[in-house]
Amino acid sequence: MPRLAAPRVTCLTLAITTMASVAMAQTAASLKAAAATITPADVARRVGIIADDSMLGRDTPSRGLELTAAYVAAQFKKFGLKPGGEKGTWFQRYAIERKKTDLPGSKATFTAESENLSVDLTRDARYVYGGIPGHAVTAPTYLVGGPITVEAVKALDTKGKLVLVVLDYSKPLSTEIQQALNVLTGQKPTGMVLISNRDSAVFAQRVAGQGQERTGMQGDDEDTVPVIEVHERALGKLLAQAGVNPAEIRTATTLISRPLPALQISLDLREITLSAASAPNAIGILEGSDPVLRKEYIVYSAHMDHIGITPGKPDSINNGADDDGSGSTGVMELAEAYSTSGVRPKRSVIFMTVSGEEKGLWGSAYYTAHPTVPIGQIVADLNIDMIGRNWKDTIVAIGKEHSDLGATLNRVNAQHPELHMTAIDDRWPDENFYFRSDHFNFARRGVPILFFFNGVHADYHQVTDSPDKIDSEKESRILKLLFYLGEDIANAPARPKWNPDSYKQIVEVKP
Repeated sequence: MPRLAAPRVTCLTLAITTMASVAMAQTAASLKAAAATITPADVARRVGIIADDSMLGRDTPSRGLELTAAYVAAQFKKFGLKPGGEKGTWFQRYAIERKKTDLPGSKATFTAESENLSVDLTRDARYVYGGIPGHAVTAPTYLVGGPITVEAVKALDTKGKLVLVVLDYSKPLSTEIQQALNVLTGQKPTGMVLISNRDSAVFAQRVAGQGQERTGMQGDDEDTVPVIEVHERALGKLLAQAGVNPAEIRTATTLISRPLPALQISLDLREITLSAASAPNAIGILEGSDPVLRKEYIVYSAHMDHIGITPGKPDSINNGADDDGSGSTGVMELAEAYSTSGVRPKRSVIFMTVSGEEKGLWGSAYYTAHPTVPIGQIVADLNIDMIGRNWKDTIVAIGKEHSDLGATLNRVNAQHPELHMTAIDDRWPDENFYFRSDHFNFARRGVPILFFFNGVHADYHQVTDSPDKIDSEKESRILKLLFYLGEDIANAPARPKWNPDSYKQIVEVKP
C-alpha cells in the first residue's frame, strides 16, 4: 500500500501542474487577443476625431472640449465601464473663473511708531503674483535683503510671517535671486512685499499693466503666497522709523535677515469675478476581479484639452493631434482592450482624460484634491502625453528611477520583444518634464507614476500638429506595452513602492 501512494501523489501533482499550465496558456492567449484590439487603424481613427477641426482646438473651457469629453464618455460606456465621475456620471467638473484684481479696492498698510501709511495698487504698488486673500492679512514682519541666494534663504524660517524683501532693480534680477524668491514663497509666509527702486516711468508701466483679466480654476491660488511690489518713494520716512535703510541693505556684502518688530504690515488684496464656467474630466472604471484588491486602483491618464485657436492665421485651429490627442486616444484604446473577455485584472482600473492641462494641470490637480476614489487606494498612475511622433521604436518613460515601477516596466518590456518597442529613461532631465504633465499631481500626493512621452517637435503647440502626422503604427505598439504593464501592476501581489529618497523629495501631501 505505501508503494501505491506515491504514484497517486505524482498523478495529482501532474494534474495540478497541467491545469495551471492550461490556465496560464489561456490567460496569455486572452491577453494577446486583448492587446490585438489596439490597432493602427483604430488609433488613427480616434486621433482623427479628437483632433478634427470641429473640436476647435479643445481649449479649456470650450464647446470643442465638451464635445471631446462626451465622445470619450460614450466610448467608455460602449466598452462596459462603470461611470467614475461625480453623482454616478462619467464626468467630474471643476469651476473656472475669469477675474481681475480690484486695484482701487486693494491696498497695503504700513505702520511704524506713530505713522500709518496706506498704499493702493493704482500708483505706488502693484500685484505681482500669488493668491488674493480677499480680506486683510497681518503677521509679524521679517526683513530680507543684501546678497540673496538660494542656499542662504533656505535656512530662514519665514513661515507665517510677512516678508519684506529689499531688492535692487537698477539692474536685472538674476536667476539666482528669482529662484531664491521662489524658495521664500515655498516656505509659506503669509505674504511678501518687495521694496522697489525701479525707475519711476518703468514702475508706472508695470502698475498700468497689472489690471489684466486672468482665467483660472476656482481656488487654484488659495494656498499660494500673495506677492506685491511697493516703490520705496511711497513709504518716505516710514522705513527709516522702522530701522530699514534700503540703500545700505542693497550694498551689504552678507545676507540681511531678521525679525522687524518695529514695522507692521497689513495686506488687503481684493479681486473681481467677471464670469464663471466649468470644465470636465471624463472618467470610467473597470472593477477588479479580486474581492479585496478591487478596492485598489491603477490609473491610465491623459489630457484631452489643447490650446484652442490662434487668431489671424489662415489655419487658426491648433488641432493638438500629438498633444494630446495621441494620449487621449491611448486611454480609450486601453479601455477597449481591458474590456475584452478574460482579462479583467485583480485591481480596478481607472481610465481618465482630464482637461486644463495646458492652463496649469487644472483637471488633474482638481481630481487629486477631490478624488472620486480614495487617493490612498490609487497604487499607480500611468500618464500618456504625446506618444504619436518621433522615434519609431523607442518611447521615453519619465520617472523610472523614482519607484519600482521602473523595474516592472523593464521586465515587462523584456517579455514582449515582439512589440519592437523600448522604453528608455528620461532624455531631457534639464527640461523638468517630470513636473510638467498631469502625473505630477498624482506623484505629489504619494502615487507612484510613470510618464510616457515622445518629446516635443517642430509642430508642438502649432497649428501644424495635425492628425496626418501621427505614426499610428508606432503608437499602437506603445499602447500594447502599456496594456501589458498595467495588467502586471494590477495583478501583482504587492502595490508599487517609492524609492525612499524620491518620496522625500517629491511627495508634498501624504495620502
